[in-house]
Amino acid sequence: MDDRVRGVVFTTFTRRPGLLMLHRCLHSRWLGALLVAGGLLLAATPVPAQAGAIWADVPAQVRPDARYLIYLHGRIVEEKGRRPTDERFGVYEYPRILDTLAASGAEVISEQRPGGTDFRAFGAHVADQVRRLVAAGVPAERIAVVGFSKGGAIAMIASALLDDPRVTFVFLGSCGDWVQGRDDVDVRGRILSIYEASDELGTSCEPLFAQAGDPGEHREIRIDTGAGHGAFFRPRSEWLDPLFQWVERQ
Repeated sequence: MDDRVRGVVFTTFTRRPGLLMLHRCLHSRWLGALLVAGGLLLAATPVPAQAGAIWADVPAQVRPDARYLIYLHGRIVEEKGRRPTDERFGVYEYPRILDTLAASGAEVISEQRPGGTDFRAFGAHVADQVRRLVAAGVPAERIAVVGFSKGGAIAMIASALLDDPRVTFVFLGSCGDWVQGRDDVDVRGRILSIYEASDELGTSCEPLFAQAGDPGEHREIRIDTGAGHGAFFRPRSEWLDPLFQWVERQ
């Protein structure tokens, strides 16, 4: 910085009484200490994660060092569109959920399914997406499949087909009586179940885990928002915080 610029900067500072001490420090023997302290302060400030992209399918160029998250939406998006409204639970904020997941730094893969999608067939499609990521060099430990409601049922099919304890799964409000006795949901993987206490549609996945031959590492969390199935209709910290911790293996 030349003398002319330095004079302008310091004059501006010293015209503000509250910064008089800063002017004196910059001309004193404490300059070094001030700069060191400022450097430590900047070093201690956390740097936010760079947001990931949102894809409808596995991208043509896969980054092996990235973390990939496949999100499977609920049935209501098949029936009523990308931002549907339920008379009981309100708006399903599908795009906002995708944005929130991508803001964590993950590359998010989420396809808007057509109405009447067969969950077994789509589960096979998701299992194939995971295999394609692994074949492209992504470690299985850096891949997560997250499903809500019908999307969770699809994730269960994918889990059974992959039969890989390294892949992470999160089932959101997905279980119920329908899982009992089914051999096509013999889940396996690193699985987290999150369900809402007031939800009559998606309940505990303990029966699912109990009947699985070898479910692998699994955990279940009950949240209590009072919002029923709609607890997962929008980005809420109650389910997002444990989801991120599980996916990021914290």
